[in-house]
Amino acid sequence: MLVPVFTLNLNQKILPGRVTIGKYDGAHACLTASTTADKVFIHNSHQRLGVSGGRMSLSQSSDEVSLLNINQTVSALTAGRLTQARHGDILVVGTPTNVLAYDVQNNADVFYKDVSDGANAIAIGQLGHHSSPLALIGGNCSIHGFDSEGNDPFWTVTGDNVSSLILTDFDGDDGNELLVGSEDFDIRVFKNEEILYEMSETEAVTALCPMQGSRFGYALANGTVGVYEKLARWWRIKSKNQAIAIYSYDLDGDGVPELITGWSNGKMDARNDRSGEVVFKDNFQSTVAGIVQGDYRMDGKNQLICCSVDGEVRGYQSSSPESRYSMMDVNIEQETIRELSQRRHNLLLELKNYEENQRMGSSGEIIYGKPSTAEDQVGVIPANTQLQTGLAINMGSEEKNKPPHVEIALATTNDTVIRAVIIFAEGIFEGESHVFHPRESALSSNIRVPLYPPKDVPVDLHIKAMVGYKGSLHYHVFELTRQLPRFSMYALCTVAVNQPQGYVKFKLPERVARIVMWINSSFLLLEDMQADDDGGLDVSFLSLRSSVPLIIQASPQCEITVRTDDMDLAGDIVQALCNYLNLDDLQVEADFPAELEQLGSVLERVEEYHATRQRLSAEMADHSGVIRTLVVRAEDARLMSDMQCMRQWYGELYNLNKDLISGYKIRCNNHQELLNCLKQVNQTIQKAGRLRAGKSKTTVISSCRQAIKNNNVNALTKIIRTGSA
Repeated sequence: MLVPVFTLNLNQKILPGRVTIGKYDGAHACLTASTTADKVFIHNSHQRLGVSGGRMSLSQSSDEVSLLNINQTVSALTAGRLTQARHGDILVVGTPTNVLAYDVQNNADVFYKDVSDGANAIAIGQLGHHSSPLALIGGNCSIHGFDSEGNDPFWTVTGDNVSSLILTDFDGDDGNELLVGSEDFDIRVFKNEEILYEMSETEAVTALCPMQGSRFGYALANGTVGVYEKLARWWRIKSKNQAIAIYSYDLDGDGVPELITGWSNGKMDARNDRSGEVVFKDNFQSTVAGIVQGDYRMDGKNQLICCSVDGEVRGYQSSSPESRYSMMDVNIEQETIRELSQRRHNLLLELKNYEENQRMGSSGEIIYGKPSTAEDQVGVIPANTQLQTGLAINMGSEEKNKPPHVEIALATTNDTVIRAVIIFAEGIFEGESHVFHPRESALSSNIRVPLYPPKDVPVDLHIKAMVGYKGSLHYHVFELTRQLPRFSMYALCTVAVNQPQGYVKFKLPERVARIVMWINSSFLLLEDMQADDDGGLDVSFLSLRSSVPLIIQASPQCEITVRTDDMDLAGDIVQALCNYLNLDDLQVEADFPAELEQLGSVLERVEEYHATRQRLSAEMADHSGVIRTLVVRAEDARLMSDMQCMRQWYGELYNLNKDLISGYKIRCNNHQELLNCLKQVNQTIQKAGRLRAGKSKTTVISSCRQAIKNNNVNALTKIIRTGSA
């Protein structure tokens, strides 16, 4: 268990999620965090830090706290070793426009780089085949990797804005993989530049933390925290509060770290990594800002350090073995008492139900206006009663204002009725569950529940249905699970559709029968599909969400053509096929005229925004020089008691200041538009990569980046179409 060992109050307001710890002199752990005043404070209770010089202004607010003036909003920060040549850690600070690697001990810059995509998350460490550690910067749909010299040997794209990054050995090959959490609800695993796996969640992924082996913890924007073992989720819990920070720390000395979570309501708890059971908790007066660990007492043991947004810092340490064993004995006794109390409670409830059933069976009560038999009242149903389920596509009704959807039908095999249905499904319902409760007059033996899956992912539907008679007071609960196919929101077309202009073509070393099997398992069909008489395949679907047609064609030689104007959908089809057929590499020929035309116009706007940004920066620099001149002239006039000239100079200064404020607003709008355009560019590159698999995918992404660096739009479109320049 954890034992509190120290408490500090730093009198600094801390931004949530911007807390780290580093040994900048190679020996002493220093707590580092971003403040609400665009500064970074470094707390070191062992010695004073830094000397004069460097890009940032370093001031000493006390004997233990040093302040670094960033003069920009700090969006992320972390500390770590960027090179073995340096003795201590390097502090890396990210802002919406640049990244700074800073040598705190010597108060000197290591490198300073403009990052147009911003820096939302930072991780430092060894990645894959790279020989030196990298500072990995996650921003606007992209990830940069900088070495100690400021070079960026690593770059890739992801599906949406990056919100969290960690390095961990995911596949057990003694090399780190990069785990990326983003705002499109996905956790992606990168091995070098290649995406190995994708895991879909129900909300934006706000935090990740490595645990033991291939296990890692995660937190979502809706208050969910949990633990994955590779691709399998072990457990998760959901809270009404938001998880601000998660960390792994071995609090009971068994060699297995627990998941530590800091919450927005000030609670801090530790959960067992296998079950999610709370084994320790504490409370702060305000929101938890961050959780780290370090040897803050210089006793050779790492303490768990938790910070609140008000600057309160608490240190915890694992208890001694003797007290740990005594506490374990107490915990075992308490757990046994709790289990026995729960069993006693359940047995009493069961006994109460039996007594109630017996009472109703011996009385002649009238229920719902008519006499009911004892069997009806106590919920007795025939022993052969079954609950049947089916999935089907409903094209909707304009009169009833119902859009096309998937529906699940439930029916009993006799005259019993379904009183209520509860469906649990991730990502389909708000709150992940849906209760369907028909009116008393509408009770029947079959019901239909509409489903609207927002994404093309397979979903397990966990169904609980209450079955009985209309006069029943007690009901039998049937539990079952059905899986919704990945592409269930695409209806099979029985008539010809307009052929889309976009397509993907590739050849597979497989039989067409395997492709037919994949279609039968991935789409919602009334009956299994068969190949054509000539051994080929030509099948059309219509999207229930957007009415976009999808055509899948295969020749007898298994030359596949996927026709759709939705580049995202084409990528999903290719990735699903590759997973089903276990393909390690796939090169394709693709063309999406509408997407490529839009990409060209976006790149033109990017050039315009860059030019506008440079012009506004030059104007601001010119205005700064004029301001200095006007201030000097106005002050000279004041000292000479020339009030008329002083008013004139200050009037000009006032007008110039208004121009500066107006220019700043224009620059902010220009920067936001530039970010939106860069996001579209990165997402298009990501889509182009998803049309391939393996090395072909990695090659396309790196080639696209090089083409953008060279401002070669023609080469970029050729790469997206053919996979090479």
